[in-house]
Formats: sequence, structure tokens, C-alpha cells
Amino acid sequence: HNTRGPIPIVRPIEFIILSVIKHWFKVKVCTEFKMLFYSFFKTLVGKEVAVELKNDVVLTGTLHSVDQYLNVKLNNVNVVDKQKYPQLLSLNNCFIRGSVVRYIQIPTGEVDTELLQDAARKENAPQKS
Repeated sequence: HNTRGPIPIVRPIEFIILSVIKHWFKVKVCTEFKMLFYSFFKTLVGKEVAVELKNDVVLTGTLHSVDQYLNVKLNNVNVVDKQKYPQLLSLNNCFIRGSVVRYIQIPTGEVDTELLQDAARKENAPQKS
């Protein structure tokens, strides 16, 4: 298990944006935009992340993999609220379906917001005929 302790749970603007965008996918699926986030999360493999599920469980761990549906696999899993979810204490590795994820919190040093914004602008630019 991780000896550094859990990642502090905060909701900076990047994670709120990711949540809003993920909700937007439910309304209108945009494959290229979804692939942008898939590519972004692939660069975070091996990094410590916190995943908040829609049922309020928060898990921290090392991102092992992510797929095109934004399903994630975590290694070295820790439960943030150990007293509320003692049944999850023995969890070491897990697969999380993308549709049950509320937030994925990533280390702030790993977010290149300019690059992410530029890529989003390119995806939303009017198509030239």
C-alpha cells in the first residue's frame, strides 16, 4: 500500500470541467473529443490519482491503464474513508467502469492546461469545406 497517504480531496476547476465534459458526452457523443481525454489519461499511467465514484466512494491508487470508454484500472488502491467503507480495505487492484466515475483527480503538476485548451479549441473549430 501507499505509504505517502491519500491524495487530498479537492475539486479544482480542471476536475469540474472534466465532469461537465463527461456529462456532455451523455448528451452528444463526440468521438474525437473523447479520444482527446483518452490520450490525455494514457499519459498519466503510472501516476497517483484519486477516483471519486458516483456512490461517493473515493479510491486512490496508481493508474495502471485506461481504455477508450474511460474505464480505469488502479493498482495499490487505498480507500479514503476507511471507517465508512471497511469492506474495501482488502482491495489492492481494481477495475472501475467509466460510467460510474464522478471525478478523476490528477496531480496538478501533470496538467498542461494550455495544451489541453489548445486541443479543445482545435476540436471545436469550425470545419473548413
